[in-house]
Amino acid sequence: MIFNEYTDREQMFLELAQVISTALIDMLGHAPRASLAVAGGTTPGPVFDVLCGVDLDWSRVDILLTDERWVPEGNPRSNTKLLRERLLVDKAKDANLIPLYGGTELPEESLGMLGDGVRAALPLSVVLLGMGEDMHTASLFPGADKLEHALSASAPPLLAMRAPGADEPRVTLTAPVLNGAMSKHLIITGTAKRAAFARAESQPAHIAPIRAIMRELNVHWAP
Repeated sequence: MIFNEYTDREQMFLELAQVISTALIDMLGHAPRASLAVAGGTTPGPVFDVLCGVDLDWSRVDILLTDERWVPEGNPRSNTKLLRERLLVDKAKDANLIPLYGGTELPEESLGMLGDGVRAALPLSVVLLGMGEDMHTASLFPGADKLEHALSASAPPLLAMRAPGADEPRVTLTAPVLNGAMSKHLIITGTAKRAAFARAESQPAHIAPIRAIMRELNVHWAP
């Protein structure tokens, strides 16, 4: 694990966008396609704002979320909505979005179709994760109903997840998929999340799910 500390957030956003774009360009240099999985939420948004303007062959890049709330894309809580507004624009508008929402009443009814899309993009070239102060990452929440299965080596690429405090069901990439990424990054900001990450290093994964993803993880932190 490598811990990268930045003097301010703007510097971190710029440098992280460069790191991700360089990894994608390297992959496209020796493979027909590259894949990028990203967290939703507000923290990675400024990275997307920079990344979308990078000059690379986006038509050969598959983009997907690390997790998604089971809500339609028009819902303000949709992470897919964020991607369309801040990443799949400018030069990156030609990238291929792999959906994690299927429009059915329950996520389980769409897992087969959505999982096939995820499998086609594996192994992931780059993954950009976030983390909550409860030490969850993607939708791998402490206390979630299928957390043990999602953390296991036999987990499918995609699982439905329900967790205490979550307002709606989620779908999430599982630990084997995240750990299989060729380049794996975590972005966190503020002292509270830095303290939470430090706590997670000594906790079991069922209490601190980010613990299951720490191997060869590049952490990017700014105050």
